Amino acid sequence: MIRKPALLALAGTIALPGLALADDAVSAAQFTANNLWMMLAAALVFIMHLGFAMVETGLTRAKNTVNILFKNTFIICAGILTYYVCGFSLMYPGDFNGFLGFGGFGLSVPGDGVTAGYADGGYTYWTDFLFQAMFAATAATIVSGAVAERVKLSAFMVFTTFFVALVYTIGGSWKWGGGWLDAMGFYDFAGSTLVHSVGGWGALIGILFLGPRLGKYDEGGRVNPIPGSSMPSATIGVFLLWLGWFGFNGGSVLSADPGATSFVLVTTCLAAAAGGLGAMLAYAFVSSKPDLSMALNGILAGLVGITAGADVINPLAAILVGAIAGVLVVFSVITFDKIRIDDPVGATSVHLICGIWGTLAVGIFSSNPAHSFLTQLIGVMVYGAFTVACAAVIFGTLKATMGLRVGEAEEAEGLDLGEHGMHAYDVALGAGRFDDGAVPGMPATIASARTRLATESR
Repeated sequence: MIRKPALLALAGTIALPGLALADDAVSAAQFTANNLWMMLAAALVFIMHLGFAMVETGLTRAKNTVNILFKNTFIICAGILTYYVCGFSLMYPGDFNGFLGFGGFGLSVPGDGVTAGYADGGYTYWTDFLFQAMFAATAATIVSGAVAERVKLSAFMVFTTFFVALVYTIGGSWKWGGGWLDAMGFYDFAGSTLVHSVGGWGALIGILFLGPRLGKYDEGGRVNPIPGSSMPSATIGVFLLWLGWFGFNGGSVLSADPGATSFVLVTTCLAAAAGGLGAMLAYAFVSSKPDLSMALNGILAGLVGITAGADVINPLAAILVGAIAGVLVVFSVITFDKIRIDDPVGATSVHLICGIWGTLAVGIFSSNPAHSFLTQLIGVMVYGAFTVACAAVIFGTLKATMGLRVGEAEEAEGLDLGEHGMHAYDVALGAGRFDDGAVPGMPATIASARTRLATESR
């Protein structure tokens, strides 16, 4: 997703059918088509934030629904505004030393910003900002699901602001801004590492600072499943994300070139489908009962996995990349639980583990011989070290000052009531929606909650 003309031209040299770009001379019709597609792609990426919100609320307990929806609402609002204030200029500073640059606060339209002279005729400056801004908040949304149900709202809002405004953008400049990793030959088409692994590393550090939810693990190490409140919501969320990914990857072509865009959409869709089936198959070796949440995360795993190389990996290899990602996510979720890393929605497994896999897969399956496995591995390690260090500093500072985790009583009652003073659903819909839902023996827990509510109503 680099905007440099030289790199746009490079895409035309990749030995895949239909990927040649249009001639340098861009007609008015093509310029208009490019901008329309990019703006539509931005809208599709925006819809992904609704998908994330539905997945998170569906896979967590109803007593925390308002809190999760509020966090997702804050993320997109803060993400767009901070990207306007400084993020866009940090990520795309122009000519800089390759490590850190800043093009100034706000937006400053160049003389050719609304003409075909900008970005090789692909789109205008305004379209550029709009599309990139939709990406900016995604990394923080990944963190939101991983730390759900126990993080203080105020602390999370501060973390999000710094993470989106500085960490994501500075790291992004090293590749997409034409920085030192780009010069080294590291490749990440639409963000398996720059978006998903960065968000996944931030999520992992957040989990480690917070610890597991109450009742998730016994003293003896047994894992107590905490059921989500709505599998229909989770399913709707995943399908919204799959839809949005057509803009996420397809828009990253940065033009409406028919061959390039259609090729990317095909590899993206194939990987998603293979990821879902891969997860279903892998879980069959774990349990005789199919798990819908694993299948859904398998779809997301396939999407994350193909994102780094959707334009340079052929369809058959894309299926393999997606299927492996689907298998990885199942065993990653199980492994994280065994080592007591409590991730309510599987965000670290989907975005971190499969983001790493997808980035390395470019070095294995790319049709461009310039893409090496070693360079991809270096890029993965660099972004991992940078994000872990930054997230640890932010979370550590917040823990030492304002605190990270809500109190035990508030966590047990639910963050909706403690942080917002409201519930997402009418209590009359059923007391079972608001129980702690943390341990086996759910009927007794629900009965206890119903008794309490009946007493309060008298």
